[in-house]
Amino acid sequence: MAKTGTTTQGLRTAIERSGYYPALVAEAVEAAVGGEQISSYLVHQETTFDSNEVRRHVTVLVLTGTRFIVSHTDEQAADSSSPTPYATTSTESVKLPRISSVVVSRVVGNPESYTPGTVPREVVLTIGWGAVSRIDLEPAACGDTNCEADHGYTGSSTADDLSLRVSEAGDGPEAVRQTLAFAQALSEATAATR
Repeated sequence: MAKTGTTTQGLRTAIERSGYYPALVAEAVEAAVGGEQISSYLVHQETTFDSNEVRRHVTVLVLTGTRFIVSHTDEQAADSSSPTPYATTSTESVKLPRISSVVVSRVVGNPESYTPGTVPREVVLTIGWGAVSRIDLEPAACGDTNCEADHGYTGSSTADDLSLRVSEAGDGPEAVRQTLAFAQALSEATAATR
């Protein structure tokens, strides 16, 4: 489920509709937003299966005139540190000029007959601002199959601060549209700050 819009009241309503600890999520997000006006937002709830447990996670993305705010809330089962179930909420505020990339990957069925405006089957929104980088390394080799020399390592570094996957089958076509709308608003806002 994803919801998007442009008002503080609309954001609160979308958080409440998600049904996922709305008072906790709304308080954390509203504190991070402060008095700034909201340009766009996206609320996405995800349910995953972990062994014998069902876990829920909600991500709230908010765009203001100067910042990109991301909030994650996860629930945890009782464990050795807590005798009762608990939730963890975190928010991060990123100044728009720090956003280094907004990547939108679209999966479209039957591309030979694609019509502009058709909702993709799936969208993956990846946003990078330099807080988290992933380094993938592997042994380097030369073209000689008999070579036994140590050629060191080769690899790549990828900015991977946030990746959000929304699918038509799992979340519905409206959630895919809303994700694309938020991605466009964020792309336009970051371009305007350069």
